[in-house]
Amino acid sequence: MSDLRQIPSVDHLIKAESIANSIAVYGRPLTVQAIRAVLAGVRTNYTSGSSVPNEDELVDRVAQQLTKWTAPTLVPVINTTGVILHTNLGRAPLSKSALESIQKSALNYNSLEYQLEKGRRGSRSVHAESYLKQLTGAEGVLVVNNNASAVLLILSALARRRKVLIARSQLVEIGGGFRIPDVMVQSGAKLFEIGTTNRVHLHDYESALEEESIKLVMRAHRSNFQILGFTSEPTLAEIVDVSHHAGIPVVDDLGSGSLLETSNFGLGHEPMVQESLSAGVDLVCFSGDKLLGGPQAGIILGKSGLINKLKKHPLARAIRPDKLCLAALSATLLHYLRSEAETEIPIWQMISEPLDKIKSRASLWIETIGQGELIEGSSTVGGGSLPGETLPTWLVAINLRHPDKFLSLLRRSQPPIIARLEDDQVVLDPRTVLPDQEDQLLSDLHNIVNNL
Repeated sequence: MSDLRQIPSVDHLIKAESIANSIAVYGRPLTVQAIRAVLAGVRTNYTSGSSVPNEDELVDRVAQQLTKWTAPTLVPVINTTGVILHTNLGRAPLSKSALESIQKSALNYNSLEYQLEKGRRGSRSVHAESYLKQLTGAEGVLVVNNNASAVLLILSALARRRKVLIARSQLVEIGGGFRIPDVMVQSGAKLFEIGTTNRVHLHDYESALEEESIKLVMRAHRSNFQILGFTSEPTLAEIVDVSHHAGIPVVDDLGSGSLLETSNFGLGHEPMVQESLSAGVDLVCFSGDKLLGGPQAGIILGKSGLINKLKKHPLARAIRPDKLCLAALSATLLHYLRSEAETEIPIWQMISEPLDKIKSRASLWIETIGQGELIEGSSTVGGGSLPGETLPTWLVAINLRHPDKFLSLLRRSQPPIIARLEDDQVVLDPRTVLPDQEDQLLSDLHNIVNNL
């Protein structure tokens, strides 16, 4: 008799007592699918003379299949890389207040589009609006789901089939292949370039505005690279002055969108939202999950007339933020209003953490792990912000014969630990480890190191 005939049927396995736990956890329909997948695999991989798994082995395989199918792919990790805004690791972790606000909004009905005072339908665009106006002095506010969407909406609503003036030095590409020229094409706007890659003069703007039918002037902040050497570029205020003299509005795409002066923390100066508005730009847009330290969002501030045009454009509905984003964003902005960003927003806690405190933490790590060397190093802001800028830090360096194997073991821990390799050493930076993750991190590191 062929061994294949010994394979039990789906009906037989689903009735087995040993499969009851899988049914209780995953439900009967998914368990049936897993049984079929496992049995099909046995038949496919069967070779003449080989044995067929017994019932207990098949049940174990079904349980493994169900675990694989239902395992989440988006999981918390511990970031020891020293990159504060790590794009691959979700950029800015949220404050506790932001998380609490999300939970309240998710577990209950809420006033997303309801006016409590008048008892009728309202607009979701009002949420976070007053906070942003108080913080920046902007006339109008619109929040969308990310900054790429903000740029697309601005160009689509204000410059479709019309020329948008931009310097060649600002035709940037950021992570994921997002290119300013490509966005302009998608919006229907026509790109009009001036200047050269390294030098742009004010007269380039003046000539173009005099000779061409320009609808919009745009400046894109080079957030993830620098142009050094023989360079020249007008100030934003100068660009605004000549553009407004010609009756053309100016849009400033800041990208990172800091509300705090980064030079106060030992970093270079990152253009601030308030500075753009003070320079007279008509619209400024930036991200919510970079230097703002909040959820993924695109924030547009500026002249109320232009903001109202954006709100009425059909694309605005397609890229609007949901209740969870607005809840987290409002809570994050409240930290700024209360002057508590450095103490409550995780990325600013990391940026402002004293060097001696980091050294003490790193020393404690070495003592707890029982291995490692204390060395000086650098943390980076990341997330396309402050290119080339670093913060001094203290690292735990671990010398191993097979560092790649160790990194793999770290990634398989629960939660996964993400570290980096530097000069053939695995290095761990305390700066980017959240306080409530530290005990788990040290326990896992101790176990992994001592079981190598």
